[in-house]
Amino acid sequence: MSSQDSQEQATHGFMASIASNARGAWLGLGAHPRGLSTLYFTELWERFSYYGMRALLVLFMVAPVAQGGLGFATPTAGSIYGTYGMAVYLLALPGGFIADRIIGAKRSVLFGGMLIAAGHYSLAWPSMPTFYFGLILIAVGTGLFKPNISALVGALYDRDDNRRDAGFSLFYMGINVGAFLAPLVTGFLAQSDTFKSWLSAAGFDPMQSWHWGFGAAGVGMTISMVLFARNMRHLRDHEGLQQEPSSSFPRQAAYMAAVTIGLLSLALLSDVNGFRWLRWLFVVLPLMGIAYGATRQSPDARRMAAVGVYFLAAMVFWAIFEQAGTTLSLFADTLTRNEVLGMPFPSSWFQSANPIFVIMLTPLFAALWLKLGNHQPTSPVKFGLGLTFLAASFLLMVPAANLASDGRVSPLWLLGLYFLFTVGELMLSPVGLSTMTRIAPQRMSGQVLGLWFLATAFGDKLAGDIGGAFTTSDPDALALSFLAQAGLVAVAAALMFAVAPIVRRLSEGES
Repeated sequence: MSSQDSQEQATHGFMASIASNARGAWLGLGAHPRGLSTLYFTELWERFSYYGMRALLVLFMVAPVAQGGLGFATPTAGSIYGTYGMAVYLLALPGGFIADRIIGAKRSVLFGGMLIAAGHYSLAWPSMPTFYFGLILIAVGTGLFKPNISALVGALYDRDDNRRDAGFSLFYMGINVGAFLAPLVTGFLAQSDTFKSWLSAAGFDPMQSWHWGFGAAGVGMTISMVLFARNMRHLRDHEGLQQEPSSSFPRQAAYMAAVTIGLLSLALLSDVNGFRWLRWLFVVLPLMGIAYGATRQSPDARRMAAVGVYFLAAMVFWAIFEQAGTTLSLFADTLTRNEVLGMPFPSSWFQSANPIFVIMLTPLFAALWLKLGNHQPTSPVKFGLGLTFLAASFLLMVPAANLASDGRVSPLWLLGLYFLFTVGELMLSPVGLSTMTRIAPQRMSGQVLGLWFLATAFGDKLAGDIGGAFTTSDPDALALSFLAQAGLVAVAAALMFAVAPIVRRLSEGES
């Protein structure tokens, strides 16, 4: 099997792993290096903390002060959410650099996780300073944690190991188990009348229930770090770690700091009236990088050009996908009947729909890819299909928004959306993550993964800006917004299909 053929099976390796280890290896982990189980559960709990907090963040910010929230206007909440989400992934760039050049991936994950836990505990304390301080701690900690735990998964396998993509699929399952459980737990603590009654009976202020939800997310992260610290010895850092900083380290560190601060400043400045045109640089700069890399003779340069194409596609995907934490969260809270058989449930529980669909659909998609074999779509085509399903999911919300003019709509509309865009996610996210670890130069794996997460950073920033325009007073405007988002993603899908053959050649280092 060639390197490219192995790459094409990123999302179906899970089923192969299950099938080949049905004799007793739970979840197929037994057929993989011992360290995979450690990373699986570490990532599960880290994603529990992240998605548990994400399910509450915008709802907490827009909730009236009398109900324990911050009372922010929707555009303000959307802007803060977008900036926070951008910072979380933007800081993966220096996080990867620190791991590659200074402390290694293992210690980066450990220190990052400790900062994340501290950030959640800061959010659990009800005050405005601790709210912002907690967001900063989580952003910095995730920047250290996120790219480097993926690098540790990649370091478990040789580059031509046929188990590699199966391992990433298992790792992706851990992400979604944590993401499924988190909103159920934190949403119950923050929003349910039952828990508020328990708080009142125990002598606590029930309006502070939001902070119990934030604190629960911190407990999950603490568990994660205890498990990781106990099992670090079974992991290895990637091959490119420099044991001693080189003479060029100060210049490289200054360059990385300048790039990070410059990108963050660019994103923040683009929110200011008169400077919104700067958002076009999010597209223009990657296009320049693609053009440069594609015209070089170096195979690594051409592979990085392919990364640029994946980067743009992923940025568009995540900008719309991350409406789950803004527009869709607010739609669930204000325009959806949050009840089943007459029994109410917290609106944040909708955030568990996407991960449970991932868990349910992954084996089905894996079986499909196995059946198709060599006839399955290439990675660029899978990206295009992922964008297509995402566009279809938001097109589904156009009639839902129109129906909202007559009152709250059925929860089935949102469940249908989450089903469709989960299909899109399974086409794109595991494939992209596996591809980054495969084509990265040995001494830059953390930084290349940081670059991959930068696409999510820009996407999250755009998601916050889009979500800030959410309105319940004009269903026609809301329907038009859903239609525009669907159209944007559909155009991106068409372009991805068009350049798929070129991207595949670039991924192999060919001209």
